[in-house]
Amino acid sequence: MITQTNRDAIRQRIHARIRAKLSGTGERPRLNVYRSLSHIYAQVIDDQKGVTLASASTLALKVKAGGNVAAAKEIGKAVAEKAVGMGIKKVVFDRGGFLYHGRIKALADAAREAGLEF
Repeated sequence: MITQTNRDAIRQRIHARIRAKLSGTGERPRLNVYRSLSHIYAQVIDDQKGVTLASASTLALKVKAGGNVAAAKEIGKAVAEKAVGMGIKKVVFDRGGFLYHGRIKALADAAREAGLEF
């Protein structure tokens, strides 16, 4: 009998392994990224309080094409500007089990350019 695992189950397993090693604090919150086929989402989270401090997504910004690298750059810049506006300079990057490649890398690079350090 052949068993088949789906990609999301594998990603969630990788994400759980990553989350066991890192968490966001008040001084250095976690920048969490999630990408779907058509959109990308980013949040700055304080895990000690369980509070989302800043967020941005292609749905919230009403970007025309939400599933491409250009949209990911816009979201990275937007979430970084919100975080810097709140006085947050340093974050821990949580790639959410996704490969650091393509849209995830574009978002991270844009966030760095906009003033976040990680």
